[in-house]
Amino acid sequence: MSGTTITQSATVSLSRAARELELRRGEFDLALHLGCVRSVPDEGGGGRRVTRAEIDRVRAETGFPDALRERVKAVGTTEGAALLGVTNTRFTRLARLGLVVPVKVYLNRYRAVVWLYLAEELRQFAADQQNAPLMSGRTPEALRDQLDDGLDLRPRNWRGRHMGFLLRQTEDPWARAAVVASLLDPVQVAEIVTDPHERAHLNRLRPAPVSQAAPDSPGAHIVQRITTADDPDEISWLRADLGQSVLEAREDRPAPRPAADAARVPAPDAAQVPAPAFAPVPSVGPPTGAPSSTDRTSPPRAAHTMQGRPAAADFPITRREAARSRRLLTWLRGRGPDDAAYSARNSPSCTTETSRRPSRS
Repeated sequence: MSGTTITQSATVSLSRAARELELRRGEFDLALHLGCVRSVPDEGGGGRRVTRAEIDRVRAETGFPDALRERVKAVGTTEGAALLGVTNTRFTRLARLGLVVPVKVYLNRYRAVVWLYLAEELRQFAADQQNAPLMSGRTPEALRDQLDDGLDLRPRNWRGRHMGFLLRQTEDPWARAAVVASLLDPVQVAEIVTDPHERAHLNRLRPAPVSQAAPDSPGAHIVQRITTADDPDEISWLRADLGQSVLEAREDRPAPRPAADAARVPAPDAAQVPAPAFAPVPSVGPPTGAPSSTDRTSPPRAAHTMQGRPAAADFPITRREAARSRRLLTWLRGRGPDDAAYSARNSPSCTTETSRRPSRS
């Protein structure tokens, strides 16, 4: 194998990497999103994996594993307020104003939305002296008016951060476009990506949902509202980003299409098709291409058919000739291979539509 190819034995699964780095799975997922641990795509199509060299690098860092755990520690409203030294209500206001950005979201057992924040970022926010007026005293009037109008930037800030996490995990143009499309309503995506095959390809590459709720359940609808852009400015920005991403993906390669939509080879011209060899009429069963019982004017055809044969209108025939040919065909079906005389005089063929004895013309 080439030197740039990572073999399967040189990588481990994500679950095993989490155990070797002494992290819980939620902590390990945050470590991947934040870039603390780098992963590589599985060449076998089984998701992402972590190289042995990356595990050795992380384990060799100073203060492992406590330092790594502190970098990926996520806290809720109560613990976050304690880190800032404010009440839960003030902390929620700061989060709604977008001054502290959530890093994770989930639904609890009561289907209530729970936002999590990085403890390290909250410590940095509290240490900045410019933020001191926001954590004590009266909230500025302009900010209070925005809160009274229902401003809540937590979903939008989380979507932007989550999209950045997903984009860092792939270099494929279509997969990157699928990340942007996953944050838009399907109607918005259909207006930007008009080709149904391209939309289907984006849906196949759509990132995994952030919740394990069953489809069409109340929890799934709540998560869908959180993960779908609803602010006009955000929608406009995502639409422009999706259009540009799809253009770049088309330049890289076209979206896959079903085989039925591929260009078919045109049928050969009838004049170029050689005439078929003579084939005897079988003694049992109707021959292929025999006239139906409802067709009283069509002439009999050979036992085989071919594409590009002349139409029936090219052979004008009278009704009497058609009836005579049909009786002759009935007589031929009743003959045995070695019987020179007519052997089915009183037992006409069961494959014909008439039981009348054929004439001896």
